[in-house]
Amino acid sequence: MHPVLLQSVPQLPEFTLGRVFSDWGLDPIPFVLTVWIAGLYLWGVYALRRRGDSWPLGRTLAFVGLGMGSFLFATASGLARYDTTLLSAHMVQHMILSMVVPLSLALGAPVTLALRTLPASLRRLLLAVLHSRVAKVLSFAPLAFGLYVLSPWALYFTDWYDASLRSAYVHEMMHVHLVLIGALFFWPLMGVDPVPGRVSWPFRLLLTVMTLPFHAFLGVTIMGQSTLIAGDWYLALREGPMGSWLPDAMEDQHRAGGILWATGDLIGLVFFGVLFAQWVRSSMREAVREDRRLDRIEARERVAQRDG
Repeated sequence: MHPVLLQSVPQLPEFTLGRVFSDWGLDPIPFVLTVWIAGLYLWGVYALRRRGDSWPLGRTLAFVGLGMGSFLFATASGLARYDTTLLSAHMVQHMILSMVVPLSLALGAPVTLALRTLPASLRRLLLAVLHSRVAKVLSFAPLAFGLYVLSPWALYFTDWYDASLRSAYVHEMMHVHLVLIGALFFWPLMGVDPVPGRVSWPFRLLLTVMTLPFHAFLGVTIMGQSTLIAGDWYLALREGPMGSWLPDAMEDQHRAGGILWATGDLIGLVFFGVLFAQWVRSSMREAVREDRRLDRIEARERVAQRDG
């Protein structure tokens, strides 16, 4: 019934958890991005240490290991091999790219690293970009929040997702989009880098909590759909050789909605805990600074009273 579609899709063996870790392939765009971004970060760390400055190992592991490592895993592992065949596999990939990768990259503080290692001309250019009107508008917290929570709705309830299944270029750009939108929202909330859009600690926690019902509502909506997302594509796959092992399309869609709901809330709650711990530490440091300031004032007053 769909000969063109069936001929264009690789015939994959039955999906198993083992294949996620054993069936790897390299797509040009994500692979080149991984190599260049991780390489530039490591070069920055090397440049710092070569001149005798230190850089926390945890930040390097967060950015290169967890951040870019998760990006490569999501786009090159067996998960990526099946992301156009199973909506549930795509949804795991979606959550890694939109939450795990941006949060990990933010923890790596790449902007701080760049400001400490770039030549003066490039450092001025980076600062100009960070302080530009465009950067301030895009990082405006309510706008970033709106883009973050509305993008998945636009992806799954317009022709965008169907187009990503049929076009390799659109597919790869979707992956990049998920990371960029996630970074736009989470980077200022993490507050490690000097980026525009940072808000007070209570507002950071509020924005994080507000993402939880949106993930849940979208997941429940996908689970409750009576029509298939990209139905022509997934039904056609079940008419080909893979139909012998593919699960029912609606059952797989229900599973995908559950993955979105559960993982979105889980990662969101973990991030909330991280932010709360950072807020407590920040408050304790501020209390110590205030105590020292008051001690200095009292010391000056005692000296003034003694001399008077």
